[in-house]
Amino acid sequence: MGLILGKISVDTPKFQIIRSAPDYEIRTYAPFVVAEVTYDPAQLGGPDGGFRILASYIGVVGEPQNSRPEKIPMTAPVITKTPPEKIAMTAPVITRDGRGTEATVTMQFVLPAKYARAEDAPQPTDERVRIREEGERKYGVVKFSGVATEAVAAEKAEGLRRRLERDGYSVMGNYVLARYNPPWTLPPLRTNEVMLSIE
Repeated sequence: MGLILGKISVDTPKFQIIRSAPDYEIRTYAPFVVAEVTYDPAQLGGPDGGFRILASYIGVVGEPQNSRPEKIPMTAPVITKTPPEKIAMTAPVITRDGRGTEATVTMQFVLPAKYARAEDAPQPTDERVRIREEGERKYGVVKFSGVATEAVAAEKAEGLRRRLERDGYSVMGNYVLARYNPPWTLPPLRTNEVMLSIE
């Protein structure tokens, strides 16, 4: 019942609030380890197509698709980045975002804190999944409820960017979307965040 009503009862990344403004927060996140997949949304059924691949890695349904095999507890949020951070290419991947430009989506699951380093986590058997460490980061963050569509997230990110720049922060790169609830949570009770990296 708690999942339907938006209760977040799983581990989340640790952060410190540096500033709490009326319409956003500035947070510093401690380092954490993620499992991630970068993909063409058109080939995997849309921007959330990577979820099934990552869920298989941790063993949400069925045998975990990792080297041990070890079931890994689900955490929150599920992180989506568009476009992804630069990573070494192993093969050409060309996608379109509907505006005629190349685009891919990177989806990340934050792994439980017991995996302090990438090498501590079970290695994926699916070569599309990468395990890597996210270093300490500083973000401007805005929280919102409802369904976090691409259009809604982009609008929230643009408003956040304007407010951060108004207050003298230097914003780096594109936004990160963090969703904390499963899709069956009632939309008004969902917790979503748009995050922009700042210097």
